[in-house]
Amino acid sequence: MAKVDLKKELSYLYQPSAKEVTEVDVPTFRYLMIDGQGDPNSSPEYAEAVEALFSVSYTVKFMLKKGVQALDYAVMPLEGLWWADDMAAFVANDKAQWKWTMMIMQPAFVDAETIAQAMTDVLKKKKLLAVSQLRLESFSEGRCAQILHIGPFSEEGPTIQRLHDFIDARASRTGKHHEIYLSDILTCSPKLVR
Repeated sequence: MAKVDLKKELSYLYQPSAKEVTEVDVPTFRYLMIDGQGDPNSSPEYAEAVEALFSVSYTVKFMLKKGVQALDYAVMPLEGLWWADDMAAFVANDKAQWKWTMMIMQPAFVDAETIAQAMTDVLKKKKLLAVSQLRLESFSEGRCAQILHIGPFSEEGPTIQRLHDFIDARASRTGKHHEIYLSDILTCSPKLVR
């Protein structure tokens, strides 16, 4: 059985340079998404949202692997969109005011019916209330700037500043701050988070 690995197929998006900011054109993808607000380090809502995303995504993966189609694929990494009503909340590190959409990209061959069945199965097994807040949605970004940050979140300020300087020299900033977590932020050493 062949295994689909979208992270490798889309390496220009999922293997960015840590040395320089680059410009990329991000096509429309479908994501399993959930919204929330608050400090991701202490919010039970955030932790449950992430657990719901991974639980449903892995349930879908194994449903398709064991199903008639016998499709195997790598579950994509966790991604997050971050913003605040007053963007000064980020500068002030007022994480209680942060808003987020956490998401995991779904391969094109994953249909809405399979997602719905996986959500039902996860709700029966784990009773995660956040599962009922999940949605499958297309998301378009288009022209973006990206850079890889390696290290703890507390040290990402200079990396984000380089990104903003790159954008400001070429265009105006639009959209939400988008992060892709290539390492498991729950099990990885804080020095190696990327």
